[in-house]
Amino acid sequence: MAQTSFALVMLAIAAGVALLLGIVGIYGVISYVATERTREIGIRLALGASPRDVTNLFLRQAVVLAAIGILVGVVAAGIVTRVMSALLFGVSAMDPLMYAAVALGLGATALLASYLPAARAARVDPAVALRWEA
Repeated sequence: MAQTSFALVMLAIAAGVALLLGIVGIYGVISYVATERTREIGIRLALGASPRDVTNLFLRQAVVLAAIGILVGVVAAGIVTRVMSALLFGVSAMDPLMYAAVALGLGATALLASYLPAARAARVDPAVALRWEA
């Protein structure tokens, strides 16, 4: 029993680290995109776009990328169900509730990780952004 418990703890730690790396990666990519598009953001704000519109622009892009990643992950998980079924106890490998819970959790995580850079991009002063040298 101790060996199974130890393996379960190690898998949980690995999953937590993978989730943390994913959050940091999403945050880094969205933050980089926001920095690269500072001039465009300034123009949008100067022409009358609200900060909420700018935030929604970045969040929409993050959601699309996260949805593509989740779709690819669900398809890959469906392909390797034979291997997974040997490792699961009390849950079928094609449990739709588990797939939906993981997909929703990852989607919410991606949305949260992309909100901070999006909100920061929306607070850019248009005059400063137009003078920005990329």
